[in-house]
Amino acid sequence: MTNPTPLPGPMAAIPAGKILLRDEGTRTNWTAEVRALLLAPHPVTRELYAAVMGEAPASPAGPRTPVTGVSWLDAVRFCNLLSETAGLEPCYSLGDDPDGLDVVCHWEAGGYRLPSEAEWEYACRAGTSGVRYGELDEIAWYRGNSGGVVHDVGTRAPNAWGLHDMIGNVWEWCWDVYDPAVYGPYRVFRGGGWYEPPRGCRASCRRRSHPTFRIDDLGFRLARSL
Repeated sequence: MTNPTPLPGPMAAIPAGKILLRDEGTRTNWTAEVRALLLAPHPVTRELYAAVMGEAPASPAGPRTPVTGVSWLDAVRFCNLLSETAGLEPCYSLGDDPDGLDVVCHWEAGGYRLPSEAEWEYACRAGTSGVRYGELDEIAWYRGNSGGVVHDVGTRAPNAWGLHDMIGNVWEWCWDVYDPAVYGPYRVFRGGGWYEPPRGCRASCRRRSHPTFRIDDLGFRLARSL
């Protein structure tokens, strides 16, 4: 008898609210409404990714570290397969565009998905307004304390809403296209990684890359709509 595929543990309930977002490159601000949602307390681990997908990308890192080397499109496919495994309605409709521009998110579906950029920063801040939600060495694995490697999830202090690793350890893919007029299909990622200096480990820091991009300090976190 085979063991059932493990499912994510309890998710944090994030209340509805508003968030002021800022792009430092264009020096523009905008306000976004955030509906109540559920968000995983840490990034998807190598252990969970392998259980759902059959294998995780090759890495010397342990099973409880965030999965890395996954593209935005990989993350979307994982979300759909995990939803199906859990008996939930998948959130994404996928086409065959190699840039992922034909992927549609059904926000009212009950399955797993990536957070939007607004949801991510709102949850990261957890009601705070500073550069980050705590002292960097206490909340994050980054260049100054990581030893040059990724670390197990949940081993730094959480924010006020019980979320670990929102800053540091790995960057996290979000749903949003970054700036289609300038960067085409590039998607947003947030949060800073294990090799990032302090400047990259801020609640407002935005990065982007092609949805097929894979690197060893970029993973993702699960969200669900309520």
